[in-house]
Amino acid sequence: MRQERVPCSYILASGTYGTLYIGVTSNLPARMWQHRTGALPGFSSRNRTYCLVHFEFHATMEHAIVREKQLKNWHRPWKINLINEGNPHWADLAMGLGLPPLAPGKPRNGS
Repeated sequence: MRQERVPCSYILASGTYGTLYIGVTSNLPARMWQHRTGALPGFSSRNRTYCLVHFEFHATMEHAIVREKQLKNWHRPWKINLINEGNPHWADLAMGLGLPPLAPGKPRNGS
């Protein structure tokens, strides 16, 4: 069965008010799996940003990329406000996408 592509911009955090990572993908559950298993070396794995705290679906990948760039250019307090508006407890939203909770040893909310 072929997986449907859904353009998405997203924000990961190392914990509540921790380090933030902003990315874009066409398959959010698969990308979250890549981040959490270390299949994607780089900023996210170095800074342990595994908790999905915000995501937005878009009509096209172009729109998702524009939004990713916009978010990356925002000041940190604006990003914090965006997360707090939709996810005030900084809960891991990945579980709502069918992913398991963070593995033991991975930072959790409040860590």
